Amino acid sequence: MTTKHKEQRVGVFVDVQNMYHTAKHLYSANVNFGKILEVAVGERRLIRALAYVVRSQSMEEEVFFEALYNQGFELKIKDLQVFIGGAKKGDWDVGIAMDIMRLSSKLDVVVLVSGDGDFTELLKHVKSFGCRTEVIAFAKSASALLIQEADNFIDLSKYKEKFLFIKTRRTVPLNTDNKKIKRGPRIVRKNNG
Repeated sequence: MTTKHKEQRVGVFVDVQNMYHTAKHLYSANVNFGKILEVAVGERRLIRALAYVVRSQSMEEEVFFEALYNQGFELKIKDLQVFIGGAKKGDWDVGIAMDIMRLSSKLDVVVLVSGDGDFTELLKHVKSFGCRTEVIAFAKSASALLIQEADNFIDLSKYKEKFLFIKTRRTVPLNTDNKKIKRGPRIVRKNNG
């Protein structure tokens, strides 16, 4: 295991779809991407922080994208592909791999925020150039080979209170009879006019 030091140049690459769906499936929660970035970099020198996102046709994600940007991420946005028959695809694996390959010569550390085992060979390749590799993901759903290949692994499952926003339903009084209703999520829509 290699050590961390302040002079290391760090690139953080976040597979947002992978993290979002894993947190939702395992914990019914949202990921605190800002906290992940903070921990990924630590006291080292951040060179790039890229978040790879997919935009649906409804464009409901714009507020979320803006939040990622405000937390320090550069956004790579791809439109969701919808095929005849209804199949959908919004995959960034090749794009993430290409960016890591392009930037690895300018980095000492590549931090991959994903549990996708498709990136295992990429980590091997980046390490052959002398880069330290770190993976941040949920161990329960992350590829064992990916975890093994990384120089360091942070299991988000061990620090749920730090890295997740757990969704809770609040109850509020309905009327003077003290009947309660469950309040669902608040939906904010942009007015395009």
